[in-house]
Amino acid sequence: MTFSEENYLKAIYHLTASLETEVSTNAIAEMMETKASSVTDMLKKLSEKDLVNYKKYQGVSLTENGKLSAKMIVRKHRLWEVFLVEKLNFSWDEVHEIAEQLEHIKSEQLINRLDDFLGNPTEDPHGDPIPDANGRIIKIEKYLLSELSDHQTGICVGVKDTSSEFLKYLDKQGIALGSKIEFLSKESFDLSVKIKIDNKELSISNKIASNLFVKLV
Repeated sequence: MTFSEENYLKAIYHLTASLETEVSTNAIAEMMETKASSVTDMLKKLSEKDLVNYKKYQGVSLTENGKLSAKMIVRKHRLWEVFLVEKLNFSWDEVHEIAEQLEHIKSEQLINRLDDFLGNPTEDPHGDPIPDANGRIIKIEKYLLSELSDHQTGICVGVKDTSSEFLKYLDKQGIALGSKIEFLSKESFDLSVKIKIDNKELSISNKIASNLFVKLV
């Protein structure tokens, strides 16, 4: 596959994972920042390779071959993010664009050795699951912080928004993967949330709380 084909597969994978349904060419075009006509041309190529199910004017989904191929691209991306953070001391807001380039390396042997070298991690630095060599994913039960009730406590296990701006904001507030967060209360006026981290009380917006995943403890 070309780099472009891999990028399209990954985009469709992420869209179908979040929507749990077939996706439109317009949704793909928006994610890829391109024209719908360009998406249509690419979908025809991917369909010929048995990577997507595509019919004109209908939704698009990945075939079993397409799902596995997409998972392998995601696997490479997330393993490289772990490597960059743990071994080269990049911060979690710096690694996405670099991993976008490294994910296109073709060597399966290299990626499997990288996986072993890192201790076979199951999550990337943002808390997203890493598929294993067979495409299996270990899922954990997690909730958005905004969904918690008063005095529930959770461990931060991921972020919904992986933008550099959001991750830098979390760094400023001392919020990271593994942080123990107690949900104190929600303000009815603007839905802002009062939380406690490391015995420090903090007020965050509903937007922030709606982008943090926690595992209840």
